[in-house]
Amino acid sequence: MATAISSLVSIALVLLFSFVFATSADNHENFIQCLTSHSMNATSISQVFYTPNNSSYTSVLEFSIQNPRFQTPDTPKPLVIITPLYESHIQVAIKCGRNHGLQIRIRSGGHDYEGLSYVSHVPFFILDLINIRSISVDVENSTAWVQSGATLGELYYRIAEKSKTLAFPAGICSTVGVRGYFSGGGYGMLARKFGLAADNVIDARVIDVNGRILDRESMGEDLFWAIRGGSGGSFGVVIAWKINLVQVPSIVTVFSVPRTLEQNATMLVHRWQYIADKIDSNLVISVTFNTVNSSEEGNRTVQARFRALFLGRTDELLSLMQKNFQN
Repeated sequence: MATAISSLVSIALVLLFSFVFATSADNHENFIQCLTSHSMNATSISQVFYTPNNSSYTSVLEFSIQNPRFQTPDTPKPLVIITPLYESHIQVAIKCGRNHGLQIRIRSGGHDYEGLSYVSHVPFFILDLINIRSISVDVENSTAWVQSGATLGELYYRIAEKSKTLAFPAGICSTVGVRGYFSGGGYGMLARKFGLAADNVIDARVIDVNGRILDRESMGEDLFWAIRGGSGGSFGVVIAWKINLVQVPSIVTVFSVPRTLEQNATMLVHRWQYIADKIDSNLVISVTFNTVNSSEEGNRTVQARFRALFLGRTDELLSLMQKNFQN
């Protein structure tokens, strides 16, 4: 009797997995057909999607995965990866995803350590914005339009090409994609004086679930508020951001100073905690901790590393530091 039940369970499992596999295969084929049939240029869109049968599929998938946890064989994989060239490609992908019950995952720089931009436990496809990355800087009005596939490093480079006294308050990791960074708020070394990256977003272009392209005026202030810190991928595909650029001196000062417990790190950190939020807003000092070998052989100790950015010259900074760290 037990053997018969076991056999029935095995047969049921085989049928279940066969059904799931067949359903996924059908979704995949129908989705591909939908993409080509609804695109204004079928040849164009066929050149920007990758299926597991494509020789470039794995390299495209893993190109910007920053967390190796999600590069394992048992990590759920997308049925299709789309790397759109035009806004129309994104509109078609959204429509076909809805029609065929596929979840969409939107990826920019890939610095999503939870894998939310390239992993799902239901049938899904990745919309990788790697080709949607143009940047246009308007020096006269101190603004820029940045497409969502660009990285912070590319944004900084394009601003520096046009001006030595304009900047944007964002992070220090150059390979982070602007879409995830802006939509998550965006804290950086200029935040004390100029606020978060999201505070300096003044307009955006979003493709909603119905394929409409909306700007700040047409989307309304509620949605515009939500995409700046509330995870833009939850409300549509943000394809571009208009940002406000800020004025900075042409010469700034940075430093990175490590101190161990034996080098009075405890007192310095204690002092830093009291002055970090009160010191001149042109100065930001961050502290990170790790363990290192101490000067005594075989012992480990804690090291505090103080990293700072000051919007001014070295002599001004030295005076400021002496005044606030004199004790």
